[in-house]
Amino acid sequence: MSMSPRHHLLQLVLSCRKITAQVTNPSTESIVAMASSSEQEFAARYRARLSRFPRSHNFWDAKVASRVGEKLGFRLREIGVFDVQIDPLQELSRPIHHQRMVVPLIDSVKRAGITVAGAERLPFEDF
Repeated sequence: MSMSPRHHLLQLVLSCRKITAQVTNPSTESIVAMASSSEQEFAARYRARLSRFPRSHNFWDAKVASRVGEKLGFRLREIGVFDVQIDPLQELSRPIHHQRMVVPLIDSVKRAGITVAGAERLPFEDF
């Protein structure tokens, strides 16, 4: 897939314990903005989920994904980045339970005023 040189690349790292969204500069491949569920804001919620019974293997949900996207969107606006691009093939290759978490994250980035190129090619709801 050819990436447009003017768009920064939004990459998501999803696991059962953490969600991380990072945006890289297309020319230097360095990270220009990042947000993660491991930030201090989410620490109390994470600890509560660790000690609940019955135990769950998934420590984040759509609300956390949405908040991570919102934080990332605000950080991008602060540094003057208003266009990012995702790799739709990478998002489609994720397990279905992770694909459902991508929707609220990308929607939150869009609500912050950031254009997300490639999101329109995803068959998920709400795009």
